[in-house]
Amino acid sequence: MTEKRNFKQLLHASFKSEDTEEWLDVHFTRPIGLAIALLCERLRIHPNAITVASIFLGVGAGSMFYFTDPWHNLAGVALLMLANFCDSADGQLARLTGQKTLIGRMLDGFSGDVWFFAVYLAIALRLWPQEMPFTSVHWGAVAVALCAVAGFLCHSPQSSLADYYRQIHLYFLLGRKGSELDDSASQRAIYDALPRRGAFWARKFYYNYANYCRSQERRTPAFQAFYKCVRAKYPDAADMPQQLRADFRRGSLPLMKYANLLTFNSRAMLIYATCLLDVPYVYPLVEIVVFTAMYRTMRSRHEALCQGLSRKYC
Repeated sequence: MTEKRNFKQLLHASFKSEDTEEWLDVHFTRPIGLAIALLCERLRIHPNAITVASIFLGVGAGSMFYFTDPWHNLAGVALLMLANFCDSADGQLARLTGQKTLIGRMLDGFSGDVWFFAVYLAIALRLWPQEMPFTSVHWGAVAVALCAVAGFLCHSPQSSLADYYRQIHLYFLLGRKGSELDDSASQRAIYDALPRRGAFWARKFYYNYANYCRSQERRTPAFQAFYKCVRAKYPDAADMPQQLRADFRRGSLPLMKYANLLTFNSRAMLIYATCLLDVPYVYPLVEIVVFTAMYRTMRSRHEALCQGLSRKYC
């Protein structure tokens, strides 16, 4: 009973908030990830080793989606699910053991990008020799262009802004300690303070991370104005009026469903379904059309929320 209670406590402690957690993660991914993390803790496996394993699993999953038969595709489903479990486990293990490292942060951010690059590449190569639906024209280079647009122009900015909005929500809900909300200026300052020699990977990380934060900030001008006002009035997030927090949460909470839909789970399930049904072209098309529509809706509504709050509190 003690082990079960401790497992439940550890699992609950790994949730950032009920507002931002997906049902599938709460009831499926996180418990399995925690079980893997506890096993790896006993075996003294470093969190970074789990992250590296997730990269290989994700690339292996992508290669399986190149094939048209269901057995290879089912193997891809299993490998991508396992990669996701490992992605959950590495962070949980790092928190359990206090083994948080800069390399770990770099690998963690890198891993998901590698998985999906492998998946998009596999789909493009799978489609290349096939005929487009209802035509005798082969996909060829069009498949590469379709997947490139879906991956680089749609998936990447959608995921980054969805994560940004979740961190913003956590900041107003829980304060600085409960959120990983960063800004480009502070990350650039860390980069500038690093020595030019002997800190190659640290400089590379903070340079890229500052640019990542800047891309989020450029797309959220109304939030940036509101956030600047709030930080000027309340340098300590704990001092923010409860009414301000409540007003922000009321407007932001309905947008969390879009943020969650634009992250891993919905994309993974769509990949599974379209590849198993041998219509893989549907996935990048949904990414470009449906997910982009959700992204634009989320962004416009969040900006409108921040404009309204600025008028009220600034």
